[in-house]
Amino acid sequence: MATATDLLHKTPLNAVHRESGAKMVPFGGWDMPLEYSGLIAEHLAVRRAAGLFDVSHMGEFEVAGEGALSFLQRVTANNVARLVVGQAQYSALPLPNGAPVDDVIVYRRASDRYLLVVNAGNIDKDWSWLQSQAPEGCTLENRSQDYALLALQGPAAAEILQGSTGLDLPGIAYYHFAEGDVAGHPVILSRTGYTGEDGFEIFVAAERAEALWRRLIESGKDKGLVPAGLGARDTLRLEARMCLYGNDMDETTTLIEAGLGWIVSLEGAKGDFNGRAVLEAQKKNGPPRKLVGFEVVGRGIARHGYPISLGEAEVGAVTSGSFAPFLQKSIGLCYLPAASSAVGTDLQVDIRGRPVPARVVPTPFYKRGR
Repeated sequence: MATATDLLHKTPLNAVHRESGAKMVPFGGWDMPLEYSGLIAEHLAVRRAAGLFDVSHMGEFEVAGEGALSFLQRVTANNVARLVVGQAQYSALPLPNGAPVDDVIVYRRASDRYLLVVNAGNIDKDWSWLQSQAPEGCTLENRSQDYALLALQGPAAAEILQGSTGLDLPGIAYYHFAEGDVAGHPVILSRTGYTGEDGFEIFVAAERAEALWRRLIESGKDKGLVPAGLGARDTLRLEARMCLYGNDMDETTTLIEAGLGWIVSLEGAKGDFNGRAVLEAQKKNGPPRKLVGFEVVGRGIARHGYPISLGEAEVGAVTSGSFAPFLQKSIGLCYLPAASSAVGTDLQVDIRGRPVPARVVPTPFYKRGR
């Protein structure tokens, strides 16, 4: 009889994680490593040296053809026309109501060829949404099964990686990428990440992922590189105030409410796109609510779903919350009415039936020196 784990999707590195003693958990339909040596140790390793994440559960779609640019302009919020070949762009797939089907990264690989990276739990939904709108002259291909994706993150990432590649890493600017070899494996190497640190995301053929993972771990261990799991990935991205789809935004929260107005382009060259009217109005007039960051002033850790109150009125819930290992404090995100969202606003988090004071603070909570 099949077990629950048997029914989960597995990345090409599943056996390596189990061999390494990782604690495995179900995540969005995938069997993924939560931690290896411990969440806090992995979190601090990424802040101080480097960590290697398996994020092969993410989805990859290729968009090509003479109609690719106009198609992407219509289905994404950011201005794809601003991308040059070799550049990536954080964006989203808005619905007519201005809320995202998903947040995505768009890579321009050629004048008429793009790669979209989408969230693991949204692959099927995104694929159906894009297929339903693709015009003639534009081809879509779901390559999610073909690619593995490794994320090497931390201040030592470039030094570790440079020993395994002839690519000019200092020449790859933030949110740019190059195509070449790492340790003899053909890759797309992107200076992007989800931790708030410098680092790279490495697309490699699924069958080559295990060899590349082992090579990077071996070559980086003397420089402090450790394998890192989803637990550290979540606390790192929260310290950097990076939204998590399904927690901090979904199909009911507009991009402006989520604080992502900076990826909503209203330039003339962008033209019309899904949700533009709503997003343009909210940019002009302000949204009715805002996603804010807070610190817990009292004792306790705010967790996802804990109720949030202003005075006696319950106004929402924690969307993301945790103890921040590097900052040594309890932090979180929540939606507040726009009129009550200013930095310094006092609120209460209901932590297991106990109201605990908290305060709205500026974000990101953590920002690395550049």
